[in-house]
Amino acid sequence: MLDAFIRLDTNIMLWLNSIHSPFWDVFMSICSDKWTWVPMYCVILYVLLWKYGFRVILLWITIMFALTIVLSDQLCGGYIRTLIARQRPSNLANPISHFVHVVDGYRGGRYGFPSCHAANSFALATLLFLFFRNRFLTISIYCWAILNSYTRVYLGVHYPGDILAGAIVGSAGSIMIYYGFRYYLKFEHKETYKQINMISYTGIATVTIVLVFSFIKTTFY
Repeated sequence: MLDAFIRLDTNIMLWLNSIHSPFWDVFMSICSDKWTWVPMYCVILYVLLWKYGFRVILLWITIMFALTIVLSDQLCGGYIRTLIARQRPSNLANPISHFVHVVDGYRGGRYGFPSCHAANSFALATLLFLFFRNRFLTISIYCWAILNSYTRVYLGVHYPGDILAGAIVGSAGSIMIYYGFRYYLKFEHKETYKQINMISYTGIATVTIVLVFSFIKTTFY
């Protein structure tokens, strides 16, 4: 059964990875870069500051977010990857690597299961969902997590199975940490307010800018 899953995972990866163009090469490469999303991260911090103020609780919330990301990243990248030792599809030691479309020679590291990109993205998305319980934010932030994770398949450095496993690890970790901190701190949610939408708007604006830049670069240069 495991062999059947691996074959299916490989076939889906090769199919998705084969759907590419110069425009999407630029777009996916930029979206996959963590620095692209710094404006959105800054807005998240601003909204948390606005919601909770400069009180002691803010310190704990910052620690909660940082701990969630570090846990998901280290658990995936430092422990599970070494234990499973599944080569990335783009790794030259992998027999399928010559079928994989790579962008600008980027092949990632040696192992890729599970995806740290997916773990971190879904950990953040799940925390924001739990904190704000806002429908628009929930939909947009999970769309961002899916896009951020999919870029890794497009770039040929992860299988869909890597993404799924990373999403599960990141989401589960954020749920445990959130409820653990909530039980310990006994903080309560405030009413939803319009400032929350700034997070979604910043993410949408970022994607729009990357789309325009990708179009200009592949059309005029």
